[in-house]
Amino acid sequence: MTSPMRIRANVRDGVVDVRVLMAHEMETGQRVENGRPVPAWFINEVVATHNGKTVMTAQWGPAVSKNPYLQFRFRGGAAGEKIAIKWTDNRGESRTDEATIA
Repeated sequence: MTSPMRIRANVRDGVVDVRVLMAHEMETGQRVENGRPVPAWFINEVVATHNGKTVMTAQWGPAVSKNPYLQFRFRGGAAGEKIAIKWTDNRGESRTDEATIA
């Protein structure tokens, strides 16, 4: 199991600023270690939801760095509400974490 995401969400003037740090190795599949290729392993989809509604979707590939950082904004959130971030990788593994908007 991977480490939890570090999520910070703050609201100001009706706009929620979300910052997410994800723990993931993000292998491209092009690296060789001990004479053997390291298989590709990367996050290919990230979805953010607020009150059951999708507010952000990202499609990623192998060019994204290890332990990716993501920042985005959306309108309509309020302090005390929850935001959930879910990633899925090319091996079918996934992780979902929540944070409270401050």
